[in-house]
Amino acid sequence: MAMDINEDDENNKSNMTKSKRKELGLSCMLNTEIGALLAVIRRAPESNPGFYHHPDENYDVSILQSLKSLRALLFNPQQEWRTIDPSLYLSPFLDVIQSDDIPAAATAVALQSILKILRVGIFDEETPGVKQVMNSSVMAITSCRLEKTSPITEDAVMMRILQVLTAIMRHRASTLLTDNSACTVVNTCFQVVQQSANRGDLLLRSARHTMHELIQIIYSRLPEIEVKDWENSESDTEDNNVDSGYGIRSAIDIFHFLCSLLNVMEVLETDGVVLQNVVDENIQLFALYLINSAIELSGDSIGKHPKLLRMIQDDLFHHLIHYGASSSPLVLSMICSTVLNIYHFLRRSMRVQLEAFFSFVLFRVASPGSSLQLQEVAIEGLINFCRQPTFIIEVYVNYDCDPSFRNVFEETGKLLCKYAFPTTGHLTSIQVQAFEGLAVIFHNIADNIDKENDSTSSEPYPVEIPGYRPFWEEKTKEDDYEKWVDHVRVRKLQKRIILIAGIHFNRDEKKGLEYLKISRLLSDPPDPKAYATFFRYTPRLDKTMIGDYLGDPSEFHIRVLKEFTDTFEFTGMVLDAALRTYLETFRLPGESQKIQRILEAFSERFYDQQSSEIFASKDSVMILCYSIIMLNTDQHNPQVKKKMSAEDFIRNNRSINGGDDLPREYLSELFQSISTNAISLSSDQSGPTINMNPNRWIQLVNRAKNIQPFILCDFDRRLGRDMFATIAGPSVATLAAVFEHSDEEEILHECIEALFSIARIAQYGLEDTLDELLSSFCKFTTLLNPYASSEETLYAFSHDMKPKMAMLAVFTIANTFKDSIKGGWRTLIDCLLKLKRLKLLPQSIIEQENASNSIPDEKLESGVVFPNQDPKFGNRRHISGIMGRFLNFMSMESVEEALNLGFSEFEQNLKIIQQCRIGTIFSTSSTLPRDSLLNLGRCIIFAAAGKGQKFSTPIEEEEAVGFCWELITSIALANTHRFSSFWPHYHDYFLEVAQFPLFSPIPFSEKAIVSLMKICLKLLASLEQLESSEELIFKSINFMWRMEKEILDTCCEFLVQSSSKIIAEFPGKLQTHLGWMSILHLLSVTGRHPETYDQGVETLIGLMSKGTHITRTNYAYCIDCAFAFVALRNSKIEKNVKIMDLLSESATLLVEWYRTGYTDPGSCASIASNASGSSSSIEENSRIHNPITLFQRLGESLKKTSLARREEVRNHAVMSLQRSFVLAEDLLFTPANCINSFYNIIFAMVDDLHEKMVQYSRRENAQRETRSMESTLKLSMEVLTDVYLHFVKPISESPNFRTFWLGILRRMDTCMKADLGEYGESRMPDVIPVLLRKIVMVMKEKKILTLSGDDDLWDTTFYQIQWIAPALTDELYVCAV
Repeated sequence: MAMDINEDDENNKSNMTKSKRKELGLSCMLNTEIGALLAVIRRAPESNPGFYHHPDENYDVSILQSLKSLRALLFNPQQEWRTIDPSLYLSPFLDVIQSDDIPAAATAVALQSILKILRVGIFDEETPGVKQVMNSSVMAITSCRLEKTSPITEDAVMMRILQVLTAIMRHRASTLLTDNSACTVVNTCFQVVQQSANRGDLLLRSARHTMHELIQIIYSRLPEIEVKDWENSESDTEDNNVDSGYGIRSAIDIFHFLCSLLNVMEVLETDGVVLQNVVDENIQLFALYLINSAIELSGDSIGKHPKLLRMIQDDLFHHLIHYGASSSPLVLSMICSTVLNIYHFLRRSMRVQLEAFFSFVLFRVASPGSSLQLQEVAIEGLINFCRQPTFIIEVYVNYDCDPSFRNVFEETGKLLCKYAFPTTGHLTSIQVQAFEGLAVIFHNIADNIDKENDSTSSEPYPVEIPGYRPFWEEKTKEDDYEKWVDHVRVRKLQKRIILIAGIHFNRDEKKGLEYLKISRLLSDPPDPKAYATFFRYTPRLDKTMIGDYLGDPSEFHIRVLKEFTDTFEFTGMVLDAALRTYLETFRLPGESQKIQRILEAFSERFYDQQSSEIFASKDSVMILCYSIIMLNTDQHNPQVKKKMSAEDFIRNNRSINGGDDLPREYLSELFQSISTNAISLSSDQSGPTINMNPNRWIQLVNRAKNIQPFILCDFDRRLGRDMFATIAGPSVATLAAVFEHSDEEEILHECIEALFSIARIAQYGLEDTLDELLSSFCKFTTLLNPYASSEETLYAFSHDMKPKMAMLAVFTIANTFKDSIKGGWRTLIDCLLKLKRLKLLPQSIIEQENASNSIPDEKLESGVVFPNQDPKFGNRRHISGIMGRFLNFMSMESVEEALNLGFSEFEQNLKIIQQCRIGTIFSTSSTLPRDSLLNLGRCIIFAAAGKGQKFSTPIEEEEAVGFCWELITSIALANTHRFSSFWPHYHDYFLEVAQFPLFSPIPFSEKAIVSLMKICLKLLASLEQLESSEELIFKSINFMWRMEKEILDTCCEFLVQSSSKIIAEFPGKLQTHLGWMSILHLLSVTGRHPETYDQGVETLIGLMSKGTHITRTNYAYCIDCAFAFVALRNSKIEKNVKIMDLLSESATLLVEWYRTGYTDPGSCASIASNASGSSSSIEENSRIHNPITLFQRLGESLKKTSLARREEVRNHAVMSLQRSFVLAEDLLFTPANCINSFYNIIFAMVDDLHEKMVQYSRRENAQRETRSMESTLKLSMEVLTDVYLHFVKPISESPNFRTFWLGILRRMDTCMKADLGEYGESRMPDVIPVLLRKIVMVMKEKKILTLSGDDDLWDTTFYQIQWIAPALTDELYVCAV
């Protein structure tokens, strides 16, 4: 414990030692400074260094005595220096500084001593008496007196003064300085700046640096200063509390002083003659530099202090706008920086001022009338604003969407487009600068509306005005955000409508106002404020028409006049300025009564807002207004010879102010103002350029008090899209022009980046812009030049980087943003066709790329890896990745690397095309919206038909058409899930191209049918096959071969293979009549060729052998197909026999369907497809699918086959017919069915065979054919007999049996009497009697032919037999007896 006590004692002693050492050091320091100062004071004058003099002779003894007294106290202080009043040791030095007799060298030493004391920190803010000594120090130093000495010495002293003032302001106790002291410090420093202008450069630089430091110190405290009550008042009175230290009052005064420096004039003299007063540009730049520092350090805390804020809103901005429009490039650049700082921190309170700056400074300076340097500065100023993250969206919302403001964003964008658009060969610096500004806008919008996690709708989301909304009212953002966005978009639409209405109004007043009413901008009943706002804020309205409307005596027009006048703020304006402002907006009508009504409204408004008590009543104002207008006419009308004098004007206005006179000075000022500057009463809308004068500025400041503050907002996808739409057209045109005229790789890459940004924006509902963008850049690929040969095109593409960049950019956009492309597909397809002609595309880009898609990522030889997945649109990271890879691949280093590796031009071109991933556009088209998909298909189909194409050779045409159909196939295969929604339109396009005047069906139809069959196979192979899709594709297939039947021969092998595959693999998927009819027809037609016959026949035999897929839907088409194969001249007999056997056996299916009432799916589908039709269509459908009808179709087919040239085929057809009748017995059980079948099939067959036999008998050298046909006729008669006897029972029950029986007898009679001419006797007479005997015997046996019958059938038969075969009469009838 004793040890701890000892350690504490030692620590205390150590601390005391250190404290004493410090105190001693301070005493020594002061002693040194006093000694140095005394030595300098006692030094002999430089003019007589050898002459000794006593100090008392020249200097105040008190100064020396105070220094000596201080020296005596230095080493015997009663307390610590920190607790001693600083005036004790500072006052002697301050006295030296203020003395008139002390030499400059001594003053400099005294200043140096004070500087050292301040820096050492002898005292702080808690030291007694520190406040007084700090302020007295300021007063002493700022009132420093120097005896005349050399300029070098004076410069040194002023440098010391600057250092001491800076040290005072940096001292911890500086917060105790009064506002007056702070202002005095700044003012003194600026005096040094002014005095040093003609001195050394070092002093000037030091003074300016000190001034800047002081401003930084003072305004860095502003965020900590509390707002005082007196700041909220409009008056300039302040509180008198001086104990709080310097603060807002000094900040206001200093800022006011800095603003006044912008207006410092410099007198230019030549030979002693004053030429003119001009603004001192150096002072302006220095003031702007200090103002910028003040704003940067104060930040948004300025907005908390109303007086300081009003100073920026009024004084500062007025100076900035005034001098910004007429200053040097350097000053303008500083002004732009100042306004940009104000925008960052205070834009909430600067809405009107910012618009005025753009209107009266940047837009005006950027006009062609300014110098090139000023234009460049103005453009750079605009670009700096656009670089701010939220500037463009906030400007669009605050100004472009408000009918009472200019379209600041739109004008900015179009101005940059105007400057960036190249007019000559090479780009100038200002064109490059403006283009970079445009690119900043594009990237800003794209990055903000194409965000990965943005959940906002990406649909077009059109804007509509649901009902009447007052277009002058604003909605705050604090309300519902979605409603606010809708409100902003509606206001933009209202503004656009107002501008259109203004055009109509200038042509016809009634039409313009009616247009507003139709557009729901005017209420019913009408609101006079809507009319007034329209007249007040719509630009370029006819002023004469406005004046006539406002002067109309009707009650509603008077109400509009009142509302119109209430839009003006005349506070703080003199009468002539207010009247000028009022009459600028319309032309005063000529009728006196109208003038009176208008002036009454003006007088009332001005009287209510006058800031002084000059006028006794509004009548006084109106009388004086009349007098002013008369004075204006008198002074400025050349026809008035004798002009009114000031005395005349004053005399004319006596006793108008309620019986009293107006102040003479007031009237005199009015007279001088009118006589020197006329009030414009012209209606010329294009008149002189409006400048920012004091009156207009007062009106602007008054307006700023009544509008909503500047709206702070972030990007919204809908607003961003609408915003870009206002500049889309000029932007695309400018981008294309810059890309065309530039040869620098850096600028070309910037163009590509801008291209991608515009595409990212355009995908959200700006499809027309995207189409225009693609069309503009496709021309840079050199592929669309109609006058260049293939060799020239290939050379241009191979030897220039620009076409390759354009190619890769265009197809990268097509891959990435294909969902939003509509009309742009045409130029893309034209480029692809040209690439195909140049042999720069593989034989099948689709198959090649699909094959590569089996690999997760395909790494090309260039080292560039492209993901195979189609990019997601909102993925900003993906877009930037594409851009990076694009620039890497298209860089000059990549080209040089390819050359070093020995790649030929052709190989390099192929690599570019490979990077385009053209096939992916089509193979991944399943995500395309319907409209985009239709446009893509239309462009391809029209190109395949030759629309806009020129082919040099047929082979070239065939390759191009085949390529187009390959693309169509890829699209269809990628969109099978929605085939029925888009293919009807594609079919309509087929019909449309077929009507082209120069349309050639070859090779269009030839390539089409091949592709359509591929599509058909894919549709049938899909899991969910719809009947509608099947009907659509077969409808197109039939259209193609009917358009040019020759293709059935040229494509027979492919068609028969496809048809066979469909029948073999997908028979259950074919569910429609059209499908079966088409596929079986193609099978029969294409199978007639020797090389395809076997496959076609085997396919049909396989289908019919199984019987599983034979339905009422396809039965008739199977019969037709079978007949087509059998009827072929060189068909194989064994195949024909097999087919006819299958045909005859198919009768069992008919019987089965008839028994079970079978309805197959195809029938149902077909009926369902006609459900919307009439009942007659359904009945017709049922009749066609009736088994009886189908049997008739079968019999007719076999009947026609019985006429074949080969006897084996004919005879087998006849036998098959017999078999089919026997198998269909249950189907033909009714007499009517039997008789009809006999008439239509068997009787017809016999008649045809007899006729054919007779025809052959009349030909020369046709004996073999005649006898062969006779043999078949014989067989047919035998079949007739057998079938008749098989069905004789039901046939005999028919009421028409007698007629039917006579038909049989008649045909037998015909055969008996057949005449073969020179080929000998017919053999039929040997057969007919036998058959007749057989029939009669059976009929008698079955009691069908009897003597007891009521009819005369027995007698009729007797007479017929007697005529046919008389020898049978006795035999048959004897037996009967």
